[in-house]
Amino acid sequence: MSWRMVLGRVSFINCDPLFHTFEDNWKILAAPPSWLTGHLLRKDCITAPIPTVDYASNRDQLGLIRDIGIVGKESVGSVLLFGNRSIESMRDIALPSDSSTSNMLMKWILDQRGLDPKLIPMGPDIDAMLEECDGALIIGDRAISCALRNPDLIRMDLGQEWANITGLPMVFGVFAARNDATPSFVHEARKLMLNNYNTFLLDEDTRSSVIYSASNKVNLPIDRVARYLESEVSNLLDKTSIEGLRTFLEEVCEVDPDPEWFASHQSE
Repeated sequence: MSWRMVLGRVSFINCDPLFHTFEDNWKILAAPPSWLTGHLLRKDCITAPIPTVDYASNRDQLGLIRDIGIVGKESVGSVLLFGNRSIESMRDIALPSDSSTSNMLMKWILDQRGLDPKLIPMGPDIDAMLEECDGALIIGDRAISCALRNPDLIRMDLGQEWANITGLPMVFGVFAARNDATPSFVHEARKLMLNNYNTFLLDEDTRSSVIYSASNKVNLPIDRVARYLESEVSNLLDKTSIEGLRTFLEEVCEVDPDPEWFASHQSE
């Protein structure tokens, strides 16, 4: 199958509302966030939601797709710092290997607070991480599950902390395509994903089906998945989210966002 008919997606449930139905001529490539950037650059897929930090590093080869992303409304519930002591007293923090954006955001937040613990890359296993470090950053479905099992260990929701500091939503992932991708295929992919998401928002039966399926897939309670997909994470890039994305690129990634893209989308 041609890479032009393959859509990359994050293997976490935060993308389920965008991908709950597709015609058979489209293939879905699911992978951890940090892997999808490589898939996109190698032409394994025509579009993919990649870590915002990775887009910043490869913006000479990639273009942003409008309207869709992975956005924490405020408390995102799936990007969490766990620990047995307060963040101010943490001597070291284990950072997971599966998301560059969350790791960069963690470093930025620590800097904003004037804190300088040792940061240690590790596999995303909370028990192993906390055996070696005072803190453990966990993302995605694992973070939601860990929070349900260890509510007393939650020290920070990074999406909430970003919102507290900036007053803006945190865009953890952006949908991107190679600059040399055929525009008609990119447009069709965007339209299909956006239609799926709008159906999820507007049709109660579809929403219930997506939530039930996601709950079974990751073995999380239906009410917790419903709260996550309906209230904590969004797949729409609205004006406020776009401003959050611009601020993250400037303040955290220290790059100059594409002025034409941001000007055209913020004026709509």
